[in-house]
Amino acid sequence: MTITITAFERSPDRGRGLARDMRVRWALEEVGQPYEVRLVSFKEMKEPAHLALQPFGQIPTYEEGDLALFESGAIVFHIGERHAGLLPVDANARARALTWMFAALNTVETPIFDRALVMILDRDKPWYDQRLSALEDSIRKRLIDLSRRLGDADWLDGAFSAGDLLMVSVLLRLKGSGILEEYPNLSAYVARGEARPAYKRAFAAQLAVFTAASAG
Repeated sequence: MTITITAFERSPDRGRGLARDMRVRWALEEVGQPYEVRLVSFKEMKEPAHLALQPFGQIPTYEEGDLALFESGAIVFHIGERHAGLLPVDANARARALTWMFAALNTVETPIFDRALVMILDRDKPWYDQRLSALEDSIRKRLIDLSRRLGDADWLDGAFSAGDLLMVSVLLRLKGSGILEEYPNLSAYVARGEARPAYKRAFAAQLAVFTAASAG
């Protein structure tokens, strides 16, 4: 059965690989599964056909036969459960990988994504500087703990896993901010993720969509 995912027709990340379909593309590339992409506009995302797949009107979605999923973390987990390459075989190691998946999306991503939204939406607000500073303090607290835990290791818990895929995807939003660069081992960790052939293939596929949309 063909796997079909949805992605932005015109991504607001401007081809930087930050839209959440990138995580699903990367996961599918890591496990060697072909997939098709259905591009949706912002208008289409709020229409009944898409809302039937994603009740919050977001991307990505995942369809395979009669299975339809939403939420990038859940989709990545499903891919890891179905195909070798993202989740360890050992039960305890598998549970730890799942823990890191939750940590990436629940603990680390929240202040990072909030910072991005504030920078886009609230620059003209009188409390902008104070709010941005508070969010960056929260981010640094998380990165201090993550940096200490990673140490000199290549990946969070032995071999690369879905936990690393999601954590790198989250940290990528900080590239060029100056914050990630304060933690050399985390910068190197992100660079290792970007160097993976599966990541490069996924990034190129997402960038091609932006390039085509811009040319049109």
